[in-house]
Amino acid sequence: VQLQASGGGLVQAGGSLRLNCTASGDSLDNYSITWFRQVPGKERNGIICIQMRGGSIYYANSVKDRFTVSRDNARKAVYLQMDSLKPDDTAVYYCAARRTGSGGAYYTELGYDSWGRGTLVTVSS
Repeated sequence: VQLQASGGGLVQAGGSLRLNCTASGDSLDNYSITWFRQVPGKERNGIICIQMRGGSIYYANSVKDRFTVSRDNARKAVYLQMDSLKPDDTAVYYCAARRTGSGGAYYTELGYDSWGRGTLVTVSS
């Protein structure tokens, strides 16, 4: 599958943004989609993962209760709703796909074979 991430931008602290991840190619039914983010000079870490079949979701503590993820299998899309944004959320956000059940912990880059281009989210204080 090929992924494309979009929806980044500049927002004030406390505001909201929605990121979109759309896929082309194969169905996403057998995949898990994870949103990663990366601050310059730091590792890229997964923050939310959703299994496209069944919809199980895994959150990093740093975004739990503020970020939500949803999926639309028919549209081959995943959405990341980010609320109560903080300056620490400033990063380049990526979506990535891997076969459900492959790889290790969702928040590492292991096993992901498709990546969307990053979209920059900037949260001003």
